[in-house]
Amino acid sequence: MKRLIKKVAVIGSGIMGSGIACHFANIGVEVLLLDIVPRELTDAEQKKGLTLESKIVRNRIVNEHLANSLKSKPSPIYDQKFASRITTGNMEDDLSKIKDVDWIIEVVVERLDIKQKVFEQIENFRKPGTLITSNTSGIPIKFMSEGRSEDFQKHFCGTHFFNPARYLKLFEIIPGPQTTTEVLDFLNNYGEKFLGKTSVVAKDTPAFIGNRIGIFGIMSLFHLVKEMGLTIEEVDKLTGPVIGRPKSATFRTVDVVGLDTLVHVANGLYENCPNDEAHDLFKLPDFINTMMTNNWLGSKTGQGFYKKVDKDILSLDLNTLEYRAAKKASFATLELTKTIDKPIDRFKVLVKGTDKAGEFYRKSFAAMFAYVSNRIPEISDDLYKIDDAMKAGFGWDNGPFEIWDAVGVEKGIELLKAEGLTPAAWVNDMLASGNKSFYTVKEGTTHYYNIASRSQTKVPGQDAFIILNNIRESKKIWSNSESIIQDLGDGIINVEFQSKMNSIGGGVIQGINKAIDLAEKEYSGLVIGNQAPNFSVGANLAMIFMMAVEQEYDELNMAIKAFQDTMMRVRYSGIPVVVAPHGMTLGGGCEMSMHADKVVAAAETYIGLVEFGVGVIPGGGGSKEMALRASDTFRKNDVELNVLQEYFLNIGMAKVATSAYEAFDFGILQKGKDVVVVNKDRQLAEAKKHALLLAEAGYTQPVKRKDIKVLGKQALGMFLVGTDSMEAGHYISEHDKKIANKLAYVMAGGDLSEPTLVSEQYLLDLEREAFLSLCAERKTLERIQFMLTKGKPLRN
Repeated sequence: MKRLIKKVAVIGSGIMGSGIACHFANIGVEVLLLDIVPRELTDAEQKKGLTLESKIVRNRIVNEHLANSLKSKPSPIYDQKFASRITTGNMEDDLSKIKDVDWIIEVVVERLDIKQKVFEQIENFRKPGTLITSNTSGIPIKFMSEGRSEDFQKHFCGTHFFNPARYLKLFEIIPGPQTTTEVLDFLNNYGEKFLGKTSVVAKDTPAFIGNRIGIFGIMSLFHLVKEMGLTIEEVDKLTGPVIGRPKSATFRTVDVVGLDTLVHVANGLYENCPNDEAHDLFKLPDFINTMMTNNWLGSKTGQGFYKKVDKDILSLDLNTLEYRAAKKASFATLELTKTIDKPIDRFKVLVKGTDKAGEFYRKSFAAMFAYVSNRIPEISDDLYKIDDAMKAGFGWDNGPFEIWDAVGVEKGIELLKAEGLTPAAWVNDMLASGNKSFYTVKEGTTHYYNIASRSQTKVPGQDAFIILNNIRESKKIWSNSESIIQDLGDGIINVEFQSKMNSIGGGVIQGINKAIDLAEKEYSGLVIGNQAPNFSVGANLAMIFMMAVEQEYDELNMAIKAFQDTMMRVRYSGIPVVVAPHGMTLGGGCEMSMHADKVVAAAETYIGLVEFGVGVIPGGGGSKEMALRASDTFRKNDVELNVLQEYFLNIGMAKVATSAYEAFDFGILQKGKDVVVVNKDRQLAEAKKHALLLAEAGYTQPVKRKDIKVLGKQALGMFLVGTDSMEAGHYISEHDKKIANKLAYVMAGGDLSEPTLVSEQYLLDLEREAFLSLCAERKTLERIQFMLTKGKPLRN
């Protein structure tokens, strides 16, 4: 049967419930969010003369929870306007409304008796065939639906979102005893396609997959840190970005999540997994028990493994359990990996280290390899699901089996033996059968070792994806040190940046021009996209700084003109160019997107023109483009100055959209032209599809614009008065004013005496001149240097 999700009900509005409600609102689904009725009035309600029967009181809990969620940072919602898709209510007055929804998600407190009571109430109103799922993080699914009707049990399972629901991609689906295959298949596909998740069907075992492996990893480190005499700073240094994990690493992550949450899951595993070979590792170390007693739970209580005092961050000494000044951690082994860009390529070096870091990696990886191999088939029949869960739920770049492959399967077994551990028998069987790795790539797709068939089997679900790692070399057409062009098939090629942080310098500019040349001669269209953490942080600041300091203004002028000309080629080539931004898309990355025939943006795209932060204006066509877009929005009888001012302020305030949807509000993305993809894994395939559609529709090279209305002195005067008053009120510095006035001159089209129609090239020349003049300013050079050394803007 065809199943549509038009409306969902979320029962329970706490942090998790409100987060789930917001994410469904993100994707355009209507949400009914319900919670319990308060049993007593607040002081404020009593003063207002309200009663417990008042609707405002009866919905107080749900409304407060949702309001707090919407105010939290990072935001659970793509755009605050989307909150209008959520209707709140309470479980006494409004539960009957669930008869009109397509999916009911229970997110109440983690107690089986309470969940069972809620399900009993739900069944009184639920329409047969409606999906019903529980967002439990560990209660066995089989117990929850006991006593419910056959239709309820067929349509019931666990759907475990990870917190925060918008940002963490793991979506565990845990079948109950009677769950139908149709329901599991639907949820698996819906999670991937609509919610933007990595869907993983897990077995009904304690903590499922993600938390079973993740909590083992953390508890293993808790014991290892004491055994090896490591500090918490040292462990966080060793378990962060150097191995492809989040910056918060181990102990900072626990502080953010909450020690009590970790302890709850660890205790559950200790009690419910008596036959686990690592059972004793789930027993809490003494220092954790003391921290729990002291209520040192992390961010929620103001102190945990770290504690902020004024502006200083103190660290907990695990031996004395007293806070002390943080100590910088450094290891010789880590220095050896500084020239290795990709974490996956560092593991071989890390396990060979002769210092304490090398010993730490050998011990921790050996423990992890042994543990994950022994969890098959207990928690999953397929090894790739464990890797998927760790990458999507814990933000790892690489899953345990991928890391084991990177070290070498046989080398990994050596590490285990050195620690007195043994892998599961199937690992040795795999090697004996001639399979030397857990994964292989064949014809551009990833295959995994299938234990049942003793052969490499294609990982399912890849048909909707293009994975650049799998085709980078086999489909390469051309490359230089900073970019690579691949054939995506069907007449579409892709140019991928490979510079540091995907910054845009000479090599990237050359790659884009080469790709357009090739596409115009031999192909139908071009995609500009990559699968790095961020699309691009903008222009190569170090190059600009070096030229400016050396006063090589002719060379700098040529470099900026080459950037501008390349952006104009993106817009005015003979083939459709689709840009696929995601993550940080700043400065030049934003300008490139604004010049595309179409943008296919990941929902999690943080895009903006941020050049003010380094003392310049957008110089790659961004200032011109904002003036052009303002001109295109002018309507008869509009106050045109107000429209232009809005675009001016977006640049002047260096606004960055916190999602692709917010970028529409800023005028960076364009409604009716650009599209948003919630699942980033599908982004390149979607971009290719749109490039093909544009080509097949009969793409015609656009005619260069000469009809941009600029307002001249009328706008320039208004902007200059505004910047004067902003400086006088101490809202901006003298240098901020100078930058803003330069931008004002460009966007006004100069000091023309009356509104005039001008060309793009006219505005580009003004923009480049302003950019170059600012590069000659000492305070701009100070801002650029500060950004290069400190990674944040300087206010001077």
